[in-house]
Amino acid sequence: MNKDTIISDAIEYVNKLFQGNSDGHGADHTMRVYHNAKAIIEGYPEVDSFVVLLSALLHDADDHKLFNTENNMNARSFMEQNEIPSETIEQICCIINSVSFSQNRGKSPTTTEGKIVQDADRLDAIGAIGIARTFAYGGKVGRPLSDSIQHFYDKLLLLKDELNTDAAKKIAQKRHKYMLDFLEEYYLESGGIRACHEGF
Repeated sequence: MNKDTIISDAIEYVNKLFQGNSDGHGADHTMRVYHNAKAIIEGYPEVDSFVVLLSALLHDADDHKLFNTENNMNARSFMEQNEIPSETIEQICCIINSVSFSQNRGKSPTTTEGKIVQDADRLDAIGAIGIARTFAYGGKVGRPLSDSIQHFYDKLLLLKDELNTDAAKKIAQKRHKYMLDFLEEYYLESGGIRACHEGF
């Protein structure tokens, strides 16, 4: 099993899988999560980098918002075709299933590999990228602007305090402040002031 080749093939796979996606969950999102994971993993030389990086690349391959699959079918299919050992497949699927915010609210993965991938994904939901993705998805599903703003309070502003790794927490500080500054400007330009984000 050539791990470098499998990673390269996974990058090609997700680019094809998400072709045409424009709601903030496309291949560009996956690649940012992949690079976030690569940055975080530098502080954890003991972890299985192959498992982390492949999990990052496949983490949205069966996202319920995008695909009508069961039991990580897309991710499993790719891994089985690449003859990845069944034990590793199960480990990666477990990590993938621990990433979603809505399905894992307040839960931290049990392995360091899982914690890194969860953090890598959540970092891409905050800051300038997080803002852009929020409105891209809102436009795709016909969500009113006010509902997209509410999404900051329901999810985005909570993520900073739910990260697992020191590296991710450090990156999140600046991105979190950027979102607060954006909200201040939004309320100023829209003619109103909302104070309920105080404390975030």
